Amino acid sequence: MAHVEASLTINRPIAEVFAFVSDFSKALQYQPGLIEAGLTSSGPAGVGSTFKWISSFMGQKMDSSGQITVWDPPNRYEYKLTAGPIPGSGGVAFKAEGNGTVVTQFGDFEPGGFFKIAEGLLMKQAEGQLQDGLKKLKQVLE
Repeated sequence: MAHVEASLTINRPIAEVFAFVSDFSKALQYQPGLIEAGLTSSGPAGVGSTFKWISSFMGQKMDSSGQITVWDPPNRYEYKLTAGPIPGSGGVAFKAEGNGTVVTQFGDFEPGGFFKIAEGLLMKQAEGQLQDGLKKLKQVLE
């Protein structure tokens, strides 16, 4: 299992940052490589809600589905992937700090096949995308 993680402080209140980041349809505004994202279940997001992401990663189009496993506004949400090329789980944690919010994105993945061969490169690329996404999120929200 490979772990990736990145954190950044955003100068906005925790409730505002959580509300924006936990709206999967807004992920296109800041996540690099993301082509489509959104909830596939009806109703508001929460434990048991399902989602779909379509992204481009390392030259591969990746269609992934998942389910929210932890929903603790405005502190964190977590998910597990239920379908897609790379099994895994992850989430986002939010921590109020002064007038801002520390946002930490994290994931644990089990690359197989082509991705297993290039696991080191894959994880380095994934961590870079997390960092780039957080920088873009900061620009969008500030």
